[in-house]
Amino acid sequence: MALYYSSLFFNPAVTPAIQPSNTPLLLTPIRILRLRHSKPFSQFTLAKPPRASPPHKYTYPDPIPEFAVAETQKFRSELVRKLLKDKDTFGDDLDEVIDVCTEIFSEFLHKEYGGPGTLLVEPFTNMLVALKQKRLPGAPLAARASLLWAQNYVDQDWEVWNSNLPN
Repeated sequence: MALYYSSLFFNPAVTPAIQPSNTPLLLTPIRILRLRHSKPFSQFTLAKPPRASPPHKYTYPDPIPEFAVAETQKFRSELVRKLLKDKDTFGDDLDEVIDVCTEIFSEFLHKEYGGPGTLLVEPFTNMLVALKQKRLPGAPLAARASLLWAQNYVDQDWEVWNSNLPN
């Protein structure tokens, strides 16, 4: 293999079966070999340098206000059901905890959520911070329950919502 390699790439006497044309397009390895040995690389230029195409930018759809309202209502009812199981953790502040979480989640759905792939963790960390700043009990539990519910249902609900829209 080493002999083949050295004779193929380093032997200037090797000539291609097809003579190189003036068109630099579709150069075969043999043509490149011929050009490499026939003149120095610094003198070899292409007629048009290759260009990298700009990366394709995927744009997510805009949020759908009707979906945001419906999903916020569903989120609120499910969060109430989930957090009522730990009522002793939240005490009399349960309604306020739910209000804070629902407000932040609703704002996210109205302004940023554009379908699968756009569910961010930021609103749930904002929930945790807001609940702690207001010194409400069970902040980590409420934020985690909110995040888990959203991960399990929001993208799926978006797909169902959009499959029912008239085209």
